[in-house]
Amino acid sequence: MKGYIEERAVEVANYIIESNATVRQTAKKFGISKSTVHKDVTERLTQINPSLASEARKVLDLNKSERHIRGGLATREKYLCQHTG
Repeated sequence: MKGYIEERAVEVANYIIESNATVRQTAKKFGISKSTVHKDVTERLTQINPSLASEARKVLDLNKSERHIRGGLATREKYLCQHTG
C-alpha cells in the first residue's frame, strides 16, 4: 500500500473520531468518495492501526444507526418551511 493512502486512512479516521463526522461529511472534507472513506476505515486502517479503526468504526456505526432520525428531521423541516412560506 502506498504511503499517502496509509496517511489518508489515518487522517480520515482521526477526523471521524474528533468531529463525530458522518461518512458523507468526511468524504466532502477530504475530497474523496463515500466508498473510499468506508474502504479506508474498514479495510486499510485495520491493517495499519486496528485500534484506531475500531474507534472510527464505532462512530460510523453510531451515525448509521441514527441516520433515519436525521433524515426524518430534515424532511420535517422541509415541509414546515414549505407550509409557512
